[in-house]
Amino acid sequence: MAQDFYEILGISRDADPSEIQRAYRRLARQNHPDVNKDTGAEERFKDIAEAYDVLSDPELRRRYDAFGDDFRRVPSDTDPAAWRQARTYADAGAGGRARWSSGAGPSGGFGAGSFGDDVDLEDLLGGLFGGRGRGARGRRGWGPGPVTGSDHEAEVEVSVEEAYHGTERSVAISGPDGPRTLDVTIPAGVVDGQRIRLRGQGGPGSGSAAAGDLYLVVRIAEHPRYRVEGRDLQALLPIAPWEAALGASVSVDTPGGATTVKVPAGSSSHRRLRLKGRGLPNRRGEPGDFYAELQIRVPGTLTDDEKRRFEELATMSSFQARSRQ
Repeated sequence: MAQDFYEILGISRDADPSEIQRAYRRLARQNHPDVNKDTGAEERFKDIAEAYDVLSDPELRRRYDAFGDDFRRVPSDTDPAAWRQARTYADAGAGGRARWSSGAGPSGGFGAGSFGDDVDLEDLLGGLFGGRGRGARGRRGWGPGPVTGSDHEAEVEVSVEEAYHGTERSVAISGPDGPRTLDVTIPAGVVDGQRIRLRGQGGPGSGSAAAGDLYLVVRIAEHPRYRVEGRDLQALLPIAPWEAALGASVSVDTPGGATTVKVPAGSSSHRRLRLKGRGLPNRRGEPGDFYAELQIRVPGTLTDDEKRRFEELATMSSFQARSRQ
């Protein structure tokens, strides 16, 4: 049985959207394959991304709460109460030709008799679970009922800039009539491991049943400048020694465009400066942040005057770079 999405994120079933987002960001940072090299971290990261993708979408969350692991297969017009009752009866392994009565009053429900507009339990289960019951009775007796097509999965790779702004892709998939190409819109703010659902683009159904769905798993390609952690972005920011010592306002490039960051006086290499909301956007909540990591660089060659001034500074300064303080 698949693990519960709420358990994956470590949240209660009544968690609000902000709690869901906080849990996702925390766990995504801990389990991202670029950060966590433990065995199984990548699979945990995929599970975390899938759980967030479902629970952060109000409609998908409603269906997941109603139908559990079957939420992607149950038809959209299915009544949750009837589905639960039918599933409970099926799991109990009840035999015979029990019937579901849709009539009002005490006769409504499962029973051996016929009350009102009766529906065979096998027909009900066949409709709910894609024909996994005994089947639908046709003119020639019992036979396999319509079966919903299988869901398929494919990966699509995008750059950090494309993940930030959104993009389009042509995806080649194979079908019963041969290969075909789908033009797909990748929305702005996708994260690595996120799944995009293309309804009805999976395997074909049998009989009158609907086709399955195609899930595109987004992979964000490695970038020469940016590093991605969930929705947060990181980049090195080179600065001169005097900018680090005296402080400065420095331009920094982000996927959303250039901006200015203030380097505090007395900064050292590896200090991280946070640019709130400058990470990957989020259609359902707060965007990620951008972190500029300072990297002090010195000139490769010095003029005579520059060398003299550095020598003067070395003579007069009491600063000890290797001091523990």
